[in-house]
Amino acid sequence: MKFSEMTPGQLLAALVEKHGGIEAVERFLKWRKSEDGLIHFSITSDGTTGDEWANELDVSDATKAFLRSKLFKPTTGVTTEIAVLPGELFEDDDRITSNIRVQGINRVCTIPNVEMACLIRRMFSNTEIEAMGLWGIVTMHEPIDICGIPRLLAANRNDSDRYLNAYYDRPGNQWNRDNGFAFVAPQLFSFSPQIIEEFFIILEFRPSIIFLS
Repeated sequence: MKFSEMTPGQLLAALVEKHGGIEAVERFLKWRKSEDGLIHFSITSDGTTGDEWANELDVSDATKAFLRSKLFKPTTGVTTEIAVLPGELFEDDDRITSNIRVQGINRVCTIPNVEMACLIRRMFSNTEIEAMGLWGIVTMHEPIDICGIPRLLAANRNDSDRYLNAYYDRPGNQWNRDNGFAFVAPQLFSFSPQIIEEFFIILEFRPSIIFLS
């Protein structure tokens, strides 16, 4: 059977047999890396309020105050495609906030909201961020005012899986190579719950799949 003739569920089952087991496909269902080096994943909001985030995540008291303020606006049922630009795509001197934003926009990306930072922190453990080759994922939302200082929220591996850092943000701020920078990307093909269910049904019965070169 040719890949072009497979249903998405059959394709995923084929990937298990061809590319190293179910762990690789489970990772692919959660995030994937494109040929241009960007990391992609979809994320869906669920109405978690700022107060609930403040209680769930490991954040500073000042960040908690922001999350609990009227400036934080949660959404419900909104699915967003995220593209993360790894820091390694930039030369060291070019890896500054203003240039990272320009590069994101040049790739037809748009600015995420602050809620995305919380959702990303919940979605990925430190181990999963490490598997992406990153120390942390900085969400490139509009800077938020925390104690009079512009900040960007980031899920990084400095502490626990619930840790959400608030980095100082300015146009000329230079970032480390192992950070990734999250933007909203154009919608790409994503796997619906129905497709994923079909994948696991097929995997359970393990049909014979022939790969044609």
